[in-house]
Order: sequence, then structure tokens, then C-alpha cells
Amino acid sequence: MNIANLLTSFRILCIPLLVLFFYLPVSWGQTTAALIFAVVGWTDWFDGWVARTFNMQSPLGEFLDPVADKLMVAASLVLLVEQHATIWIAAPALVIISREITVSALREWMAEYGERSAVKVVFVAKVKTLMQLSAIFFLLLAGREEEVASLWEHSWLYIWGYIFLYIAVALTLWSMYIYVRATWPLLMSARLEDRTDNDEN
Repeated sequence: MNIANLLTSFRILCIPLLVLFFYLPVSWGQTTAALIFAVVGWTDWFDGWVARTFNMQSPLGEFLDPVADKLMVAASLVLLVEQHATIWIAAPALVIISREITVSALREWMAEYGERSAVKVVFVAKVKTLMQLSAIFFLLLAGREEEVASLWEHSWLYIWGYIFLYIAVALTLWSMYIYVRATWPLLMSARLEDRTDNDEN
């Protein structure tokens, strides 16, 4: 358990805190939740830098790092969907969460065939993550509409939140297409090999 892994574990432990402050019946509760989300997002970059710079990369870290990201993003999207209860957030959230599940399953499946490199992180996915984190931060920071004295007071936060969210959705679909296209020949060849083995048996 090195420093990089401790930072990753800290990100996971922040999820209950984010949920707690999100529902705390005080005016500064959701702002605090947004700041917690921002700290976690920054720590995501920092723990990776620490692991690479000080040679602290480990199997545990490789497992925990994507798990921490996906748990925080999924939890935050669920909170926002519950708060706003609109298709304009529910649909993007469904796309983003579905993509994460699909790509994670694809990586696990490809690892069994020793082809995990076929689904290594691409640049588009990194930009997608930045847009995704920015969208969630702005929407969390905007607060509950009923608590905003004037709807125009935080309207720019909503506008930028939605802009980043839909850019993230577009990049989400694009990156998933890249992964599927890269692994499709391997998926098909494995399927044919399985059929051949079954026929021989």
C-alpha cells in the first residue's frame, strides 16, 4: 500500500462524503459536494503522476484506479438524475454509465485472451473524461434550482454543465466505437475458434 494507492483509496472513501454533503439540508452542502468532486478529480491525475514518477505502479493500483473513477462518476450522475429528474440528464447519464460497463467488460474479456493492449486508453477517452468531470462539477456547483434565489444567478453553471455533458456523450460514443472497432476482429476470431473447438469435441 504505497502513496499512490493510498490516494486512490482516498478517492473511493470520498464517495460517501460527497453523497452526505449533497443531501445535507444546508445552503453550502451541494457546493461542498462539488468541491469534493473537484478534489477527487484532481487526485485522479495526481496519484497517476506519483505512481509513474516514483515507480509505484502496482497490480492493486491498476485495479483500483479505474474503479475509483467509475464509482465516483456513476454515483455523481445518479445524484444529478435524481435531483433534476429530466431526460436531458438521464439519457446522457445512461449512455455514459452503459459505456463504462461495456468497455470494462470488453477489457476483462480481452485480458483473458492476452489482448488487453487492444483496448488501451486512447486520447479521445482522456478528453471524454475531462469533459465528463467538468460537466458533473458545474452541475453539482449549480445547486438545486429551488434553492437558487434567482434562476439567472447560476444559469451559466447549468449552461456550461450541459455543454460539457453532451460533448462528453459524443466522445463517449466515439471512444466506444474505437474500442469495438479495434477488438472486433479478435472477438470474431475467438468466436470462430470456440465453434471449431466445440465441433471437434
